[in-house]
Amino acid sequence: MVRRYNRVLVAFYVISDSLLGMAAFVLAYLIRFESGLIPVTKGYPPFGQYVNVLPFIGVLVPLAYQIQGMYKLRRGRSRVDDFFAVFVGSILAVVLGLISTLYFQTYYVSDALKDRGAYEVSQVVWALFLLLNVALTYSSRELIRQALERRWRAGIGLKRVVIAGAGELGRLVVDKVIEHRELGFKILGFIDDRAGGDHLGYRGLPLLGTLEEAAEIFQRENVDQLYVALPLEEHVKMLGVIEAASREYVDVRVVPDLLQFIALRARIEDLDGIPIINIHDVPLNAFNSGVKRVLDAAISTVALLVLAVPFALIAIAIRLTSPGPVFYRQERMGLDGQPFIVHKFRSMHHEAERETGPIWAREDDPRRTRFGRILRRSNLDELPQLWNVLKGNMSLVGPRPERPFFVEQFRQRFPHYMLRHKVKSGMTGWAQVNGWRGNTSIEKRIEYDLYYIENWSVALDLKIIWLTLVKGFFQKHAY
Repeated sequence: MVRRYNRVLVAFYVISDSLLGMAAFVLAYLIRFESGLIPVTKGYPPFGQYVNVLPFIGVLVPLAYQIQGMYKLRRGRSRVDDFFAVFVGSILAVVLGLISTLYFQTYYVSDALKDRGAYEVSQVVWALFLLLNVALTYSSRELIRQALERRWRAGIGLKRVVIAGAGELGRLVVDKVIEHRELGFKILGFIDDRAGGDHLGYRGLPLLGTLEEAAEIFQRENVDQLYVALPLEEHVKMLGVIEAASREYVDVRVVPDLLQFIALRARIEDLDGIPIINIHDVPLNAFNSGVKRVLDAAISTVALLVLAVPFALIAIAIRLTSPGPVFYRQERMGLDGQPFIVHKFRSMHHEAERETGPIWAREDDPRRTRFGRILRRSNLDELPQLWNVLKGNMSLVGPRPERPFFVEQFRQRFPHYMLRHKVKSGMTGWAQVNGWRGNTSIEKRIEYDLYYIENWSVALDLKIIWLTLVKGFFQKHAY
């Protein structure tokens, strides 16, 4: 029932995205050429010329969203994630549209039609289409989200979930599901071979039966999804449970009791027919790394040009308020544990650590200059790192780079710390925008950094940049 409902919902999304895309294209034409808001200086194309492009738009938008992965239904996606998925998908649609219309005009349109401007689309219309399509599509997704959440709160359309394993790992799954009731899950209970003991009745959930009775339980309880959360010593029984679930068309999610070893997303690789599990796989490789590098280079170049005058004013203020150089250079550890020199505006007295050695910055740090307090509280001292980004030894978004002195300490105390260096260090990051920067919990910082590495996407990078601009200045722990 739930699978059929999901297929219907995906079909609805595809149709509505197509129709909204065409509506946005028509509105873009009307605003550009009919509203009088934007002067028309290069001719007035007939509306019929744009109507010819509408079927193409109706196919292009769902295609771009499919490439972006928007039709993979995943409960728990945040509103910000939804927005940036729509935003990036719409940008992709515009890029594909520009390329495709140019290619079609070049090779398939006759000279007579070219002279009439057939299939030619104004760049202003494309820009308006991008804005309108994002607004319309995201609004429709938000309305659907609210409707679905109302249904789930009313107990309609819930996924019926069973947990295989009533131990500590199974309880952790239960806690997470109950904390996020907006996901639309209903936990029916546990299946486990252990009888009696305090593992029964956890949070009011019953023991439905043993692992051998799994097939009967799946039929009787009309189960939609199974979470296998068995301890290592019981993994031999896992195959039987999964086989029973497959016969009843139950979706299976395995929660490995190897979490102390698997810090990043595991990926199945093939070694001449032998399946190999890569437990430290990262999505930022090959093509994705190239995309991220292009984004870094483009944004850092524009930012350095735009900020040239503010840079000069900050440099003058530093020289007038304290003796010493304008810029501060410090060794940090980046991609693959390789050291590099990071650039910052000097915010402390010259050679401030000559007597103390490397120490954490703290509130009311006496090493700061008067102007340096403002720079550090506003994070303006970080702006010269745009040069590091342009050179390629840093990224706009990623785990914050740390000094080798502290890295040597942390790598001994925290087993997963060095996994942060699987990607380039960043000026900002997922940990920073969530408040874990400076002298805060290293464990939480690692947790957020590894989440970023595992779930990297262009949309996530744009989300973090946006959150940095919105709340990145005057952060609580910016000393």
